[in-house]
Amino acid sequence: MRKESTRFGKVAVLYGGWAAERPVSLKSGAAVLAALQESGVDAHGIDVDQNILSVLQAGNYDRVFNILHGRGGEDGVIQGALELLGLPYTGCGVKASAISMDKLMTKRLWLGAGLPTPNYRVLTAETDFAAVVAELGLPLIVKPASEGSSIGISKVTEAAALKPAYEAAVQSDPVVIVEQWITGSEYTAGILAGEPLPLIRVEVPGVFYDYDAKYISNDTRYFCPCGLSEAEEHKVRQLALQAFAAVGGRGWGRVDLMRDQQGNTWLIEVNTNPGMTNHSLVPMAARAVGLDFKALVLRILETTL
Repeated sequence: MRKESTRFGKVAVLYGGWAAERPVSLKSGAAVLAALQESGVDAHGIDVDQNILSVLQAGNYDRVFNILHGRGGEDGVIQGALELLGLPYTGCGVKASAISMDKLMTKRLWLGAGLPTPNYRVLTAETDFAAVVAELGLPLIVKPASEGSSIGISKVTEAAALKPAYEAAVQSDPVVIVEQWITGSEYTAGILAGEPLPLIRVEVPGVFYDYDAKYISNDTRYFCPCGLSEAEEHKVRQLALQAFAAVGGRGWGRVDLMRDQQGNTWLIEVNTNPGMTNHSLVPMAARAVGLDFKALVLRILETTL
C-alpha cells in the first residue's frame, strides 16, 4: 500500500462543482476518493468552487483525479487551469473536453471525419419547425448542445411538439440541436488507456436513457456481454475508438452509440468524465475484464504518470 502512495504522491480528487450534474459528481467523487484511500493513495477530496486554483496551489498536490461532471469540469475550463498550474490530471485535455461537451461541435467533427452520426439541424427561435419535421421526419430528439446527463432532452413524436421541446431545451443552453431518432438498441463503450472495454447494451423502461434511468431507477437493465457476435462487437468497439480519437480523446472516457434495426451503428456522444457511481457504466464494463472498482480507479490515475 505504501508503494501506491509514493508512486502517485499527493492526489487531489476534484468533484462537486457548480454544474447541473453536481449531485452525480458528488457521488462519483465519494466513490473514487474512498477507492484511492483504501488502496493506500494519499488522496484528498475537494468540493470544487471558484477558489479551486488557490486551493490547489496551497495544497502542494502532485496530480489530480478529475471527476467533475458537466460545465466547468468537463468542458476544458478546469483542464486549462490545471495546465497552467502544471498539474497532471486524469481524462481528456482542453481541446477534447471542449469539443465533447458540445454535441454540435462533436457531430460536425465526426461528419467531417466520415463517421456515422444521426442527421441533425440547429434550432433557434426563428426556425421553421414544420420544415425541420418535413426534412428529418418523426420521431426526433431535441438536445441542449452543451449539457450532460440527458438534462433538457426530450423526444418529439408529433410536429406540434417540436417548438415546445426547443423552448424547454433552450432553458439549459442557448444552442439547441434536433436529431433524427434512431429506433434500435443503445450501447456504450468505455475506453481506458487507449483500449475499448466490452460493450454494454442498455435497456430502459422509459422513452430513452434519461437522468432518472441513469442515476435513480433500478429498472434500467444492463447487458454485458451485450449480445452482439464477437465480430460485430469488435467493429462497434473500433468505431468507438475512432470516434474518441477524432475528438482528441485520451486517458479514459465513454462513447455512446445506437444500432438501428438494419444493423447500422450511429455515434451519439462522448463523455470525457463518465460517472463513477453505483449505477455507472465504465465500472460495469471494467468488471467484465477483471478490473474491480479500486483497480479501475488506480488504472485511470496511472494515466497521469
